[in-house]
Amino acid sequence: MPLFLSFHGGAGTVTGSRFELEANGHHFLIDCGLFQGLKPLRELNWQPPRFNARALEAVFLTHAHIDHSGYLPRLVKEGYRGPIYCTEATAELAELLLLDAAKLQEEDADFANRKGFSKHHPALPLFDEEDATRAIRRLRPVPFGKMLDAGPLGVKFRHAGHILGAAFIEFHLETQPGNARIVFSGDLGRVNQPLHVDPDPLPECDTLVLESTYGDRDHNTATFASELGAAFRRTIKRGGTILIPAFAVARAQLITLLLEELREQGEIPDVPVHIDSPMAVDATSIYERHSGTKLLDALPPGRKRLLPRTVQLHRTVQESKELGAMRGSRIIISASGMLTGGRVLHHLERLLPDPKNLIVLSGYQAAGTRGRALQEGALTVRMHGQDIPVRAEVLNAEGLSAHADRKGLIEWVQSAPKPPRSMFLVHGEPEATAALAEDFKRLGMHPLIPRMDERFQFEPTSKRWKSAGRVER
Repeated sequence: MPLFLSFHGGAGTVTGSRFELEANGHHFLIDCGLFQGLKPLRELNWQPPRFNARALEAVFLTHAHIDHSGYLPRLVKEGYRGPIYCTEATAELAELLLLDAAKLQEEDADFANRKGFSKHHPALPLFDEEDATRAIRRLRPVPFGKMLDAGPLGVKFRHAGHILGAAFIEFHLETQPGNARIVFSGDLGRVNQPLHVDPDPLPECDTLVLESTYGDRDHNTATFASELGAAFRRTIKRGGTILIPAFAVARAQLITLLLEELREQGEIPDVPVHIDSPMAVDATSIYERHSGTKLLDALPPGRKRLLPRTVQLHRTVQESKELGAMRGSRIIISASGMLTGGRVLHHLERLLPDPKNLIVLSGYQAAGTRGRALQEGALTVRMHGQDIPVRAEVLNAEGLSAHADRKGLIEWVQSAPKPPRSMFLVHGEPEATAALAEDFKRLGMHPLIPRMDERFQFEPTSKRWKSAGRVER
């Protein structure tokens, strides 16, 4: 069976994951993400994909994050009519995220039309709510561990940790001679973390497509308490406000849970905690529905709710404005996590110029985002048409990352009964991917680093891949 693998995103970048698998003339897509971050990357969303949406027979989704799922409404707009397979919790979260993404696309187009700065007249959204709804209707939940028969493929979703419902996906294909097994890691979670389960061990496979987000570094082993406790106490003592930009799904829930534990242990003062994000409020409800299942680690002893009743939730715009007018020290958790948009920008604009305040970066900050600018020590950050001075304290909390680090990725690969014959490193900035490749070479493995839109052909005899050049439009 002729077998090809093409990388239409997540190659040389941490965003836009889209991998096309061709098996004996059948076409499938693994993940269907939006490009985010730098403008040249975002502009890729508007270019016609280098695969035929109408020819795809199925899409397989590792998890709900927008850089893995956010292009689905556009794919449907381009003519895709097949199923979108994912886990049950991923389907629930994807509905929430895709409708929000559509709303943002429509708002951005409306703003461009009102301000008149678009090159297109009128400016149109990449997709709208109707497109998102049509994509959501194509979601087909699959239980973890159950073999799915998808034409020439046998497909199995296994726990990846990372966020609720996240999976790495195992594909079984018939080839001559013998069979081939390919695993796509999606985003791999960390082990021994609160809230989310550990990733399942890597099964034996011929080919592994592995993320490399943190391929060049190990996470700070400091506990959340030691990393943030002193900074929180210092900020509250001087009367400041703590702002934590956080992804609405998974990160906001994890941070709130950890803050409550620190408060109970006396590590941080008892000040009001606010979640200002309607999506985070809705995502929390989804998490709570799954809190008694094997998808989430058990809650701490004695706790029945995911979030304590003392946490104040803010859904409406008016509630968010009232929060901004409140005086006194408090902790505000708001989306988005990389400061690319959302309500958090209004809080950031207000809090950033005051040295009393603390901004806590709670996860990976992609190149080109305001979060990365703050992480790298920017003196000003541009928001709402003006440059805002950075006078507040900025703290990078590595201990909150939901991604496996260099060591975690290597240990996961070593959890397999034997090493994969072939490996592709994806979903990482070039430096991180290259560093991880060197680590694997020292272990006797020789990963391939695909370029954007590069196509590879599988050699059944050696069970290795060779480049077949770049996919042309």
